[in-house]
Amino acid sequence: MPDEPLRSGNPSPGPGDVALALAGVWLIWIPVLALHLTPALFAALITYGGTRAIAGLLLRRRAQWPHAQAWGLVFLLILVGATGSMAVERTAEAAAQGGGYAGLMQQLAASLDQVRAILPAGIATHVPVSLEALREAMVGWLRSHSAEVQLWGGHTVRGAGYALAGVIIGALLALQLPLRPAEEVDPRAEVPPLAWRMRAGFDGLVASFTSVVFAQLRIAALNTALTALYLLVALPATGTPLPMAGTLVAATFVASMVPVVGNLVSNTMIVIVSLTHSVVLAGASLVWLVAIHKLEYFLNAQIVGSRIRAKAWEILAAMLLLEALFGLAGLVSAPVIYAQAKAALRERGWL
Repeated sequence: MPDEPLRSGNPSPGPGDVALALAGVWLIWIPVLALHLTPALFAALITYGGTRAIAGLLLRRRAQWPHAQAWGLVFLLILVGATGSMAVERTAEAAAQGGGYAGLMQQLAASLDQVRAILPAGIATHVPVSLEALREAMVGWLRSHSAEVQLWGGHTVRGAGYALAGVIIGALLALQLPLRPAEEVDPRAEVPPLAWRMRAGFDGLVASFTSVVFAQLRIAALNTALTALYLLVALPATGTPLPMAGTLVAATFVASMVPVVGNLVSNTMIVIVSLTHSVVLAGASLVWLVAIHKLEYFLNAQIVGSRIRAKAWEILAAMLLLEALFGLAGLVSAPVIYAQAKAALRERGWL
């Protein structure tokens, strides 16, 4: 006889049962992805989770800490503000040490000459002969793509507004919801059943998001370590130190907190700075960073999968599917959505 499908004694779920179990997940995520509200949701979750984590630390140090959630929010805002200020100040100092805008333009002009010297004649004719020619080419491209540029700018402003709204919503939730999770509350004694279920679903979303964030922290740390090895050790050892190397390492860690996409952003910055030094160095940086980027695809699936008890191929499949359906927002959200879906099925004993 074949083995029983479930050893725990739970009946095998049908497609309708699975769809009903995942209904809460999709009721949250389909509107968020379809309406491009991912920045708002992520900002709300970060604010809510960070505030509650700090409040929990305060209460562990002193059980009767008054207004722990409010103090947690204050400390979180101070931490974020101080980190942002330090990053801006460090970037300004690095830019001043590198000669500022004028120095950057001089390095860019030298790079153009180097590019034209090493490229074949048929390709070199398409490289601008001077910074003025490059500026004119950029202006012409902006004029011919003005509609797309305006759309990008509108999306950026709207995304920033959504993120700010998410921070406000997350702060209000952190201040108003009790610290106890829904599973520790008797739904019949304190809150109506529907409200209890909504709180349980929200707690599940926060737990899934937190698991993915902590996994992404490990990925960002490893990515930053490999980048620092290249920028701070390998390049100085070969006599070709890169300008603003320390700033680039710090920016790599911050950007790497965004799955996959952040790695692309940090890589682009490093290659551009390398190009202002020399074309050969830019090529070496590109090869090294592409290798790291390919490694991150595997690490993202492997490390995140270990946090949510999923195989690497499952996470990769979810990322590919949601990227095809919803674009960049789906790619970034895929680990959280998959973690939440698996938690919902595991809660019913089906996994």
